[in-house]
Amino acid sequence: MLPWRRAPRAAGLLRSAAAAAPRPGTARRARCGPGERPVRRGAALPAGPDLRHFLRGAAAGEPRPEPRPGSAPGTGKVYMETYGCQMNVNDTEIAWAILQKNGYVRTKDLDEADVVLLVTCSVREKAEQAIWNRLRHLKALKARRQQARLPLRIGILGCMAERLKEEILHREKLVDIVAGPDAYRDLPRLLAVAESGQQAANVLLSLDETYADILPVQTSAGGTTAFVSIMRGCDNMCSYCIVPFTRGRERSRPIASILQEVRMLSDQGVKEVTLLGQNVNSFRDMSEVQFQSAAAPVLSRGFSTVYKAKPGGLRFAHLLDQVSRIDPEMRIRFTSPHPKDFPDEVLQLIQERHNICKQLHLPAQSGSTRVLEAMRRGYTREAYLELVHHVRECIPGVSLSSDFIAGFCGEREEDHQQTVSLLREVRYNIGFLFAYSMRQKTRAYHRLQDDVPADIKKRRLEELITVFREEAARANEAMVGQSQLVLVEGPSKRSVLELCGRNDGNIKVIFPDAEIEDAAGCKALVRAQPGDYVLVKVTSASSQTLKGVLLCRTTLSRSAVCH
Repeated sequence: MLPWRRAPRAAGLLRSAAAAAPRPGTARRARCGPGERPVRRGAALPAGPDLRHFLRGAAAGEPRPEPRPGSAPGTGKVYMETYGCQMNVNDTEIAWAILQKNGYVRTKDLDEADVVLLVTCSVREKAEQAIWNRLRHLKALKARRQQARLPLRIGILGCMAERLKEEILHREKLVDIVAGPDAYRDLPRLLAVAESGQQAANVLLSLDETYADILPVQTSAGGTTAFVSIMRGCDNMCSYCIVPFTRGRERSRPIASILQEVRMLSDQGVKEVTLLGQNVNSFRDMSEVQFQSAAAPVLSRGFSTVYKAKPGGLRFAHLLDQVSRIDPEMRIRFTSPHPKDFPDEVLQLIQERHNICKQLHLPAQSGSTRVLEAMRRGYTREAYLELVHHVRECIPGVSLSSDFIAGFCGEREEDHQQTVSLLREVRYNIGFLFAYSMRQKTRAYHRLQDDVPADIKKRRLEELITVFREEAARANEAMVGQSQLVLVEGPSKRSVLELCGRNDGNIKVIFPDAEIEDAAGCKALVRAQPGDYVLVKVTSASSQTLKGVLLCRTTLSRSAVCH
């Protein structure tokens, strides 16, 4: 059994020996650190150092790094870097909201930072290697700063912190603080400990932390899009996946706090919100007593779970309905769902509401029933294809995306070819494809053999990418000659003479930055700005991009009426 525990506000390498008492109705298992011995239940705990102990130490002249000129103790300039998925982008915004409230200032200049925080990913070995490489660069910077008596504190946040706490702290003593995904509230305390020259860590997983009361500070001021976390953790326990071990059990935010955040974003002019969660469509709000009498939802036909159905709670269909009513000019997306949780009421809502994007992420992972069983995905190839056909019947013109893993444990050549054929049969618009990377703690690590050689994984991945691109190009070419509603994001990266945005299907669209008419009937010509909706006639397509010519500026509601 996993040591799931509520995260106390003060937990780290510098701690009192008196443990925080568990809340009523919860149990907690002690985790001993290096050199610590477990305390017998009921035994008296030794008294730990109190505040006076540390004040006496400071008065006695214990060595302490000098603060950076202009920085008061407990404050300073923070530089943040984000690696990995959209959840980490949202985590960065949550962590920054907490630090900002505690007097820290954000900087985009690494050289002037007092604190560097890396928000990390652990889903694949390559993601972790990127962090180790970055730390090597920061080691040289930290050494230069120490010579100049301008101390630099370095912190690792997120999934990698949760998975590799001991190694991160002990490798060359470079990192000062380590905070897991459920410990961001503790960042001010951890940084205060690090300021005294000691390392500090809190990687306890929580059964109920959702940061519902913290409104994230948007990292891109004036941005047209935003992410809103609606739940954290995952209970699916797919055999390849590290997420349940780095982010904990599923728990959902109260709907009221989600709606408050979306309204705030609407007031700020945000035009597209993506609802985030590791298993977003299994959302289940149990925050009110009256929510707890609802029946368990019905899974997609032919799908199963490794856990018992969970009755009670307001479900994803209710949340999606409420969010879509807030602002008719705000697009709504959600990711990442599990294919098992697509009841008809969700599909019907997507089809009916003009501001819910007609785009679904249906992560398949493999096209082989044998491999899917080894992955513990809870469905067969046939059940997955039946769901795809049902989705396309309910939502005509829907854009589909998916995830695939090449070279999973025990994958044979015929299994690989079944994945190739699934890619051809479904013809996804967007794909995320990776070679399998075994992760410690997962079921695959303990029960299966990573027996597909690296060169074969590489070859199979390249084949999957080639087939995906061929089919995506065909899917996108079907849009040539059509008008697409595009939310303008800003200038194209390749040309200052072009703008870029995304259509309803989340496909990038490139078009000239030219003067256009406004569909409202305004006679004056206008130029499209970030946050505007424009109609673009598609003239060419590739596997990843559409190109076209501007027709006019419009609105989301007006476009829905016209179509």
